[in-house]
Amino acid sequence: MSLSDYLPVLIQIFIALSIGAGILVVSHIFGQRATRSKIKDSPYECGLAADTKGETRYSVKFYITAMLFILFDIDVVFLIPWVLSHRDFVAAGIPILGPMLFFTFVLVAGLIYELKSGALEWEK
Repeated sequence: MSLSDYLPVLIQIFIALSIGAGILVVSHIFGQRATRSKIKDSPYECGLAADTKGETRYSVKFYITAMLFILFDIDVVFLIPWVLSHRDFVAAGIPILGPMLFFTFVLVAGLIYELKSGALEWEK
């Protein structure tokens, strides 16, 4: 392999570093300068003063639902490569349907358990 094979990658790395450095330089040149107390007491994004405290407490149900979503989302991501390569496994004589069905069974059993235990019910 020669250097010309790596030229597109080197150009992309150079462009990415240039954009990052350029953003930092422009921010430093044109950014607002303020004292610490001015930043602390000023409204941040919308220009309106906050009418509530910044420490909002969330229900535990929110975090449980978020974790369950991530868990089942990752499980589905593991199913996608199996679906895409199923034909190749069958052509090679590798039995793939059994492990796929077992994985799906465990996934559905976990979902049924979560539904029965009431983890997805907000009004509890």
